[in-house]
Amino acid sequence: MTIHIAAAPGDIAETVLLPGDPMRAKWAAEVFLESPRCINRVRGMLGYTGTWKGQPVTFHGTGMGMPSLSIYVNELLRDFGAKTLIRIGSAGAMQPQVRLRDLVLAMTATTLSTPSRGIFREVNFAPCADFTLLKAADAAARTLGAPCHAGNIYSSDVFYDERPDLEEQMRRHGILAVEMETAELYTLAARHGARALSVLTVSDHLVTGETLSSEEREASFTQMVKVALTAALG
Repeated sequence: MTIHIAAAPGDIAETVLLPGDPMRAKWAAEVFLESPRCINRVRGMLGYTGTWKGQPVTFHGTGMGMPSLSIYVNELLRDFGAKTLIRIGSAGAMQPQVRLRDLVLAMTATTLSTPSRGIFREVNFAPCADFTLLKAADAAARTLGAPCHAGNIYSSDVFYDERPDLEEQMRRHGILAVEMETAELYTLAARHGARALSVLTVSDHLVTGETLSSEEREASFTQMVKVALTAALG
């Protein structure tokens, strides 16, 4: 048990999938896991553990933004022995070839700052995905026939950004999509010697203005979870 995760020893699997929304953790556990049980409810941040194809898996919410994710990932790695962490979340497309419902595999994550920035001081640390997970996720997406893009994403500090100049430069330099958590996830995984990947579903498009409804998001996120589970556990 930690300050934010009231799980007992052994309650959390070495493989943890991390949606931002705690209700998405509940949905994913009920849809994909056998015998899921709730192992955390502190502050409404739900966590569930069960099995997928006989292998232990935990789904645990992280909240929105890097500071919130940092709390849960630190505790999962430091106190509960998590070894493989995969973020499953939504993202906004920043390139015309990336369409709604497509999957984005984050090879690297560009950011203005992260909660870990103070550690590096003048160094611009480049957080990146675990290659074995990335390769496995790409193969899983191809097998499922899910349109998939791999490349650099932008982890933003804010949801309502008012920097059109920054957005323009991100697009100019090939950033595929924007979200709010991956850069810190990859940094913490590197620090603790764990594997990490972000598998994202495009729910909004910053170029075209298109967006998915809540019902469409739920239906689209099924492929993302399947890809993440297959990448982690085969």
